[in-house]
Amino acid sequence: MTAPDRRLTPATDRVALERLRGQLDRPAYTAGRAARLAVPLADLCRSPAGARDRQVNYGADLLVVDEVPGWAFVQAAADGYCGWIRAEALTGALPPVTHRVAAPATHVYPEPNIKTPEIMGLSLGARLSVVEQQNGFVRLAQGGWLSAQHVAARPAADPGAVAEGLLGTPYLWGGNSRWGIDCSGLAQAALAACAVPCPGDSDMQRRTFPAAPDIRRGDLLFWPGHVALALDAARMIHATAFAMAVVIEPIAGAIARIDAAGQGPFLGAHRPPPPQTAAFP
Repeated sequence: MTAPDRRLTPATDRVALERLRGQLDRPAYTAGRAARLAVPLADLCRSPAGARDRQVNYGADLLVVDEVPGWAFVQAAADGYCGWIRAEALTGALPPVTHRVAAPATHVYPEPNIKTPEIMGLSLGARLSVVEQQNGFVRLAQGGWLSAQHVAARPAADPGAVAEGLLGTPYLWGGNSRWGIDCSGLAQAALAACAVPCPGDSDMQRRTFPAAPDIRRGDLLFWPGHVALALDAARMIHATAFAMAVVIEPIAGAIARIDAAGQGPFLGAHRPPPPQTAAFP
């Protein structure tokens, strides 16, 4: 029997979600507790204070499965990714989400005035509960004001354009934000901005989306352990440790460079579904 993928399995060595009863043998089972990320960005770790697997952005909905002092084991609602997160980063307040940050990054202010000291910065994809609009700003249910130009209630239409907005973002293993992002994080962020569900890691992404017979804008291009987003049949954008940043590169040149470095052959293109047009769920 194949062992369950720990990244997608909402269970620790002592507690599992109730739906896994009969599949995983654990001392206890739970229905979980709904929570939401209340800080700009947080690591999902393999163990309490352990290595980062991925990150989640402000407003992410999470299901708490287990807790130890200072840490909570959660599953992210958006992609099912599991990991340990600092308990202080969570809130039980769950006002309806109405908008998302649509700019690469933005600031939250204590009042609708750009000259006031910012409260925090938020990255692309942060989920927001907007309750008021005033003088070009929107107010959050949790407090704070953002530029109305930086938020959207409906998805973007082009994942390629979203990815291009993150050009120059520094490379960060497991990163999912404007402050640092990796290859699969960039692909996920670009698709999520278009309301296209996307797993967190490149191997999952390759399994999820069907192979494509050619290369078109918006396709995902795969190598072992790496993914890029096609801008057209000749160019791609990706977060790469080679440049330590998000860059645009000729596809043919990248295939040759990666192969010459012994990092594996090009595995082909896969095609996500088209962007959604309805308001964000």
